[in-house]
Amino acid sequence: MVDSMDSNRPVGGVDVSIIVVAWNVRDLVSDCLKSVYEKTKDVSFEVVYVDNGSEDGTVDMVEQEFPGAKIIWNQTNLGFIRANNQGIEVCQGRYVLLLNSDTVLLDDAVSETVRFADDHPEAAVVGCRVLNSDLSLQRNCFMYPSVLNVFLWGSFLSKLFPRSHFFGRELMTWWDFSEPREVEVVCGCFSLVRRKAIDQVGVMNEIYFMYGDDPDWCYRFSKAGWQIWFNPRGQIIHLSGANSKKKSGPIARRFRWQLSGSLLIFMRLYRSTLAFHTYRLLIVPAFLVRAAGLAVVGIFGGKSRDNRFDLARTYLGTAWYALVDWKRLLMNRDAVEDRL
Repeated sequence: MVDSMDSNRPVGGVDVSIIVVAWNVRDLVSDCLKSVYEKTKDVSFEVVYVDNGSEDGTVDMVEQEFPGAKIIWNQTNLGFIRANNQGIEVCQGRYVLLLNSDTVLLDDAVSETVRFADDHPEAAVVGCRVLNSDLSLQRNCFMYPSVLNVFLWGSFLSKLFPRSHFFGRELMTWWDFSEPREVEVVCGCFSLVRRKAIDQVGVMNEIYFMYGDDPDWCYRFSKAGWQIWFNPRGQIIHLSGANSKKKSGPIARRFRWQLSGSLLIFMRLYRSTLAFHTYRLLIVPAFLVRAAGLAVVGIFGGKSRDNRFDLARTYLGTAWYALVDWKRLLMNRDAVEDRL
């Protein structure tokens, strides 16, 4: 087991270091790591598991079932971003693969992605094809946050015209993800990152407790002259949202607020002051309209009535905090206060 305070990084050794971070999702971690060891062929790899203070026996399970994995065991939840950076610090691979614990490899996605990255030395980040549990496509490439993109989302124009290259621009809803393509952002659920690019640009920005790390890192790589690529060879299943564990209640509310807050951090860091405040203001009516719609639907009952009302309250909170004190959306508000 690796001491969580050890920041020394070994040099060289394997093709790819696979980092999995988790908090109290033992079964998901087990399924994820099983697929890694069963499906990864033709490349040398190591597994680094970073536990963020789990109390469900996940660490014991990893030690027993996957004795070859390096383990970093944090006594408290340091956040997804900090935990991944801890893993990067001890990696030996030419590439680092950030792999969500709620993923399962369907085929040799790792070696296919490494092969593509080797053929594209200008690529800092490469993603693969991502599927939902029913094997439908999950869109894992998107554009950076912007005033235009939040307007298209908030006004429902992106939903009304998904085949349009303009209206569907943020999530690239016009594209079927069937061919390699240079993109702006690859979702961090499966993100192969070149070590040389990390050494140049640095690790992920820990101002993000979770969420927001992928557009931020991709943006920094791009500004340094690197490219971001999607490659359809190799597939995984991503149980999106499984790590938040609950669809409703205080925990889910904090996760949803954090997501909105992380996008605001990006706007604050990389856009103009005018763009940042415009983005904030556009969020308010967008979430108010959605909250009202959920409340109306919830009035008519059904099995999901309580969940709809709870989500409506979450959206109302998002709109209120975005308007009056956006940093209250964040799980690590105190840390952000010191840096923004």
